[in-house]
Amino acid sequence: MDYPYRNFYEMLSLHAEKGGSRPALFVEGRKLSYRRLKKKVDTLARFLELSDIKKGDRVAIFMQNSKEFVISLFAITKIGAVAVPVNTFLKSEEVAYILNDCGARMMMASAEQKEVVEPLWDMTSIERVVWEGEYEALDNKNIGFDEIFEILKSHEHDDSPDLDELAVIIYTSGTTGNPKGAMLSYRNIMHNCKAIGELTNFTRKDRFIVYLPMFHAFTLTVTVIMPIYYGASYVIVRKIMPFSNIIKQILFKRVTMFVGVPDVYNALSRAKLPWYFMWFQKIRYFVSGAAPLSEATIERFTSKFKRARLLEGYGLSECSPVVSVNPPWKQKPLSVGPAIPGVEIKIVDENMIELPVGEIGEIIVSGDNVMQGYLNRPTATDETIVNGWLLTGDMGYLDEEGFLFIVDRKKDLIISRGINIYPREIEEVINAFEGVASSAVVGMPDEKSGEVPVAFIEPVEDEEVDLKALKNYLKQKLANFKIPREIRIIEELPKNATGKVLKRLLKEELLRG
Repeated sequence: MDYPYRNFYEMLSLHAEKGGSRPALFVEGRKLSYRRLKKKVDTLARFLELSDIKKGDRVAIFMQNSKEFVISLFAITKIGAVAVPVNTFLKSEEVAYILNDCGARMMMASAEQKEVVEPLWDMTSIERVVWEGEYEALDNKNIGFDEIFEILKSHEHDDSPDLDELAVIIYTSGTTGNPKGAMLSYRNIMHNCKAIGELTNFTRKDRFIVYLPMFHAFTLTVTVIMPIYYGASYVIVRKIMPFSNIIKQILFKRVTMFVGVPDVYNALSRAKLPWYFMWFQKIRYFVSGAAPLSEATIERFTSKFKRARLLEGYGLSECSPVVSVNPPWKQKPLSVGPAIPGVEIKIVDENMIELPVGEIGEIIVSGDNVMQGYLNRPTATDETIVNGWLLTGDMGYLDEEGFLFIVDRKKDLIISRGINIYPREIEEVINAFEGVASSAVVGMPDEKSGEVPVAFIEPVEDEEVDLKALKNYLKQKLANFKIPREIRIIEELPKNATGKVLKRLLKEELLRG
């Protein structure tokens, strides 16, 4: 696949030159044109050079959604340094691990994170922090974005990185042990931008709304980088709550592309939205990723939003992150679509032998979107990328048209008396029951069976779930060995920043009794 740019800065420069007055970003009632965005990127890049940040150095971005996040990403990569977005929900010790693992010498941080950042001086090798927001203690080690833009002028830099150089390190949350840094090149991310744009006929007239955390691979590629790739624009919302603000921004800024996660679509499908929103909103596509959509949510949502398409996709950080998506012209319920252009998907058994159509096995992926490897972990890289194929750890099957169906995570598979039980199948049935907002099924050790399924249920707010009726319902819908041995009502399922249920924590709760 051919790409029109070598790096992120090239695409920003081109659009600043061709249409510099067009808006690139909208944030907090103001807009930033392509020309002004490029100027700020050039200025910050000069500051990085004066701070002795060189090609290949790692610079962490520990920030809330903001224009400064975007400026940082493009400035860091302009000079060939490597951007390391960090989850803003982490605590000091967790952040310190990432900074030490990647060897970051500088951090861009939001003032809201100062209680997490300040202990890092004694825990890491960070030499300087650039602050977004109000932070008073300015000294040689601390400086604000506003001060940089006041005292420095933009500066051209000729040594721009090439397509196959390292651009971003995304730390995966992991299920056990410490997170691993997935190394993504410009080619990896450019591939996603080009392939997704081709599928959706994305143009510079489109406008995204960005409310999911920018540090996440899904948000970073699809809603932060991809619009700039096409010379389009996006609306930055700092926080997801109150959600009414997102609704207003969709209307006032004429948003055409809405990217969300299942929790958001579940809420939207149930919400009583004002008639004027349903009448005047201009959204062409609703795109869902990061976790599977339930069939019940899909049915409610598509019956409510008839003028737009809900496209469910599949991906992982190691694939930059998109692997497949339902094309607008053909969608299949519960499928995450065929592979995006330039990507190949196979279903294999434990010996890496390809399985026939319809048979369940591990999903493996090949293409320009596959990461370079895990930072500092050659063994883990060799175990994950085999002969150019990335082993996803997800179980699924392909139909006769190449549409992918996710069955479950390999690690979440429950084996009871030698029989495979896929938690997602049980969750789909439970989620369709009245009063259930979402559910999670995990395996509990059992002396006789090896493992048995246990269900955790999060009810719809202000509603109760009739457990007796639910158990009778499950007996009608599921084989006896699939029916959860125990059902627990939980106020809220533990989830990560993008709404993916943390089943590891539920398993730990079971083991504690």
